[in-house]
Amino acid sequence: MRVALFITCVNDALFPGTGRATVTLLERLGVQVDFPAGQSCCGQIQYNTGYRHETEPLLRRFARVFAPYEYVVTPSGSCAAMVRENYPRLGERAVAEGRGGELAELAAEAVPKVRELTEFLVDVLGVTDVGAYFPHSVAYHPTCHSLRVLRVGDRPLRLLRAVEGLELRELAGAQECCGFGGTFAVKNAAVSSAMGADKVADAVATGAEVLCAADNSCLTHIGGTIARTGRGPRVMHLAEILARTEADAPSRTAEGFRR
Repeated sequence: MRVALFITCVNDALFPGTGRATVTLLERLGVQVDFPAGQSCCGQIQYNTGYRHETEPLLRRFARVFAPYEYVVTPSGSCAAMVRENYPRLGERAVAEGRGGELAELAAEAVPKVRELTEFLVDVLGVTDVGAYFPHSVAYHPTCHSLRVLRVGDRPLRLLRAVEGLELRELAGAQECCGFGGTFAVKNAAVSSAMGADKVADAVATGAEVLCAADNSCLTHIGGTIARTGRGPRVMHLAEILARTEADAPSRTAEGFRR
């Protein structure tokens, strides 16, 4: 099985530890992971702000770079949703505009390969116990794209429940948006901030040491709100929890959890 890691822009630029954790986790489960250096942005920002034609070259690059692989795994429900839901729309639009079926063909080739990390673990590898050890209390925030577009359901929760030592806390209003929404947070800053404050209040109420999610974009928004208020749990990507083993137990320091 040839698997490629699609790291995504946010993780590559700001959270490389999530990419390393994903590779560590997959390799522990016997998966050979490649990192195609030619990968770039999936085009979600351009697409969501109305620059549809400008997104097309990124679709072409994605299809070309990941063509040799059976699966493309990403630790981002948001970017996985972009490829699976909107790449076909780009192809359909090109056909409707009389520009031929190239984009539609490339999308049809690329889309079936893409799996969000928890989908790949549960559906493709058929595992929920990944051998993780994380002796801390954790609350899980299901991000909008993973919840509503990919419909990952309880896969992340099943993985978390199988982590040795982990105490899973229920997050009130878990299915409510954190307020990030990509450019929504820029264009509607006041509303976004209020939604983020509500999410943080719910996280604080759990008493959990850690709030995790499968999208670092949302965790950036939530974590920024926590940093400004000075009150709330540590935020961590789900992959970084699943990658931990008992050998990593001493990584708890006075300053918090070492990434």
